[in-house]
Amino acid sequence: MMTATQLIRQAQQPFHLLVFEKNSSQLSRGIAYSPYSDKHILNVVASKMSAFPEEPNHFLDWVMAQEVFKTKDKTLIANSFLSRKLYGDYLDSIWHTAMQEAVSKNIQLSIVELAVVSMDCNQDEVWLTLENGEKMVVDKCVLASGNLLPRNPTIVNTNFYKSDFYFQNPWQKDTVENLNDAYPILIIGNGLTMVDTILGCLEQGYKGKFISISPNGFNMLMHRHNGMQYQMLHEELPEKPNLNELVSLVNHHIKTVREFGVSAEPVIDSLRPHTQRLWQQMTEAERKKFFYRLRHLWGVARHRIPVHSFDKIQQLRIDGRLKVYSGKLIDLKELNGLVHLSFYDKKEKQFHEILVSRVINCTGPETNLSLASNHFLQDALLRGLIHQDPLKLGIRTDVSTFRILKKDGTSHLNLFTLGGFLKGELWESTAVNELRTQAKNLAKNLCELINSN
Repeated sequence: MMTATQLIRQAQQPFHLLVFEKNSSQLSRGIAYSPYSDKHILNVVASKMSAFPEEPNHFLDWVMAQEVFKTKDKTLIANSFLSRKLYGDYLDSIWHTAMQEAVSKNIQLSIVELAVVSMDCNQDEVWLTLENGEKMVVDKCVLASGNLLPRNPTIVNTNFYKSDFYFQNPWQKDTVENLNDAYPILIIGNGLTMVDTILGCLEQGYKGKFISISPNGFNMLMHRHNGMQYQMLHEELPEKPNLNELVSLVNHHIKTVREFGVSAEPVIDSLRPHTQRLWQQMTEAERKKFFYRLRHLWGVARHRIPVHSFDKIQQLRIDGRLKVYSGKLIDLKELNGLVHLSFYDKKEKQFHEILVSRVINCTGPETNLSLASNHFLQDALLRGLIHQDPLKLGIRTDVSTFRILKKDGTSHLNLFTLGGFLKGELWESTAVNELRTQAKNLAKNLCELINSN
């Protein structure tokens, strides 16, 4: 949506803009900002959530103009974690303004409410086949289809994937409806989505227990030093450190701040402006080492939750309503209207068998497109139209132009992508901070191409 908005904003002449979105009601919000619960909140403060890089206070100013916030202290709101629904309302307002601007600029905007099932291209055109069999031809195509569903768990009984007690998509409202208090809910995964899911269940009045299983157990952190800036790491960071040098330097500064009663988060945050450059400079072997040995620690340090959400999760653990296991799923089977769960507890070094009422997959979006069954990107991958990085994190792309790369390393002239699909190239490429800048720059490139034709 923001790429389309930026195209309209920057356009200097009329053109035809097609947006393919089967669920047009979610076009401006996407899944993340169409929550089924008002308890789902942003994990970044309001002052950092502008959708426009050139207008850093755009979101905050919009919030303060809303009736419910007009009498609130702006500094307080700037440093608060607001609801994702509110942010969705903000994006709705942006899209509404963009559509009006499109009319004033004679830009033909078409919303196509059909899924794309396959695509092909040459150097001049891109052909899209829709789910109804219709074929459409466009000059330039941007892949901005968002996150894939989580990967199904590795279990013996793969027929369980079709069970009514299994919810692969944790962001749908039916995930937390019609709950059975008498038996626990199994949540696979232990990250931000787990927190949202638990809060959604509680909001529905669920009084039962939760079981969470993940490879590493509970290591979630809260925002403890909101707004604190740490400069020393930035000042001592070499231009091109290798991975071992970088880890040693970060550990040194973490030890330094801990001597003054400060935890590691400000040190990690100070790396934020440099992470894309550091990732791009790594060798393939270093990226692989980071991914398999350090990725989890990085994720824990980077993706923190607000204090009040953290407190709720901790209270559930204290009350015995949330049990978190570091373990491995063995199997899931339907049994008399329930689910028979078997797993291995790595800490206790023993197997467990428990009856649960439902299973919710909160392991995070799949990035390996070869596993995205019945998805047009899997088809494009199999036919060699697009390619993935060695870690299967995204789509090989020239990040300076956003052009998708062919197998030989040359660029497609008319296929572009951004956002999560650039994770393999940039590592950090899913936060609003990255998305807004990418959308603006990609739109600038496309407008230049439009003007040159």
